[in-house]
Amino acid sequence: MSATLELAKELIRQPSVTPEDCGCQSIVSNRLQACGFRTEAMNFGEVRNTWLRRGSESPLLAFAGHTDVVPPGPEAHWSSAPFTPVIRGECLYGRGAADMKSSIAAMTVACENFIRLHPDHRGSIALLLTSDEEGSAVNGTVQVIQQLQARNENIDWCIVGEPTSSNTVGDTLKIGRRGSLSATLYITGIQGHVAYPQAARNPIHEFAPALDELVSIHWDSGNEHFPATSLQVSNVHAGTGAGNVIPGELEVEFNVRFSTETTSDAIQSRVRQLLDRHKLDYTLNWNLSGHPFYCKPGRLVQACERAIHGTTGTRPELSTSGGTSDGRFIAPTGAQVVELGPVNESIHKVDEHIDISGLEQLTTIYEKVLQELLT
Repeated sequence: MSATLELAKELIRQPSVTPEDCGCQSIVSNRLQACGFRTEAMNFGEVRNTWLRRGSESPLLAFAGHTDVVPPGPEAHWSSAPFTPVIRGECLYGRGAADMKSSIAAMTVACENFIRLHPDHRGSIALLLTSDEEGSAVNGTVQVIQQLQARNENIDWCIVGEPTSSNTVGDTLKIGRRGSLSATLYITGIQGHVAYPQAARNPIHEFAPALDELVSIHWDSGNEHFPATSLQVSNVHAGTGAGNVIPGELEVEFNVRFSTETTSDAIQSRVRQLLDRHKLDYTLNWNLSGHPFYCKPGRLVQACERAIHGTTGTRPELSTSGGTSDGRFIAPTGAQVVELGPVNESIHKVDEHIDISGLEQLTTIYEKVLQELLT
């Protein structure tokens, strides 16, 4: 059994449902300390974070990943226990196999292999591990980055191990992400009997024209790096449960994924203007979880492209699609940030899995990037 596969299985055995770590970071720390890494715990609240670094000089190449996973759901729906790693056919099954304990295993083994061959490498290597990526993401990577910035410890290049590949490992390299802005909207009406609408005010009816306009807004056309900004309504709640009662309040949740062609302030202003124009009685709460970021192809992107091509024979598509990642907290520091990980087809699903050969390829890719940038 390969070292990466063995470590991936060990990490999957830990039931680290967010924000729990269940010892995963200690497993990695114990291995890398033997290679000369210094370990620093940066825990905030109930969230476990670890900063591991080997060397003190620049440039600093950091790997970033999360040890927490989403809940597995009913175990009966799984073909095997979600926290018991199982090999079936050519795949490793278990919660976190793709998102993203296998990436962490590949990072760890790649560092071990590289240091064995290049004990006097230039610059520094680091791993940033958190148990708060799948949860609220307020006490994880964002807090660690703030601590590092406060002491002028700067990352030059960062590889986030999120599962970014579509069909085969390395076929997609994320070089940015759209911003994410969420909102909870409360429309106030007057509750009443459905037979006496003149004595009530139905917030659903009042909001309907505004909703139609809201979802029809053309925010922008995107650009050469980003798809167009889009708004999606995710939840609508109203009513008392009785069919003969006009509700007194409507709650609507929506999210805007925005490109660099607009800003969160501009989006908020436009939504408020729309609601005011429809003369709605409303309260609107916003949550900005990340600004868009873009990594202009440079040393890091080129190193990743060459490592992927040298390992798989293919060249990756450079993409900014998909959801948010912890890269949004690292990129604003000035670091070049990419996301490169396994195939994402099974993430957050029942019977999550990763192709074992892809796992070995990912280890090789990470090691080749280390060789190109730090030797």
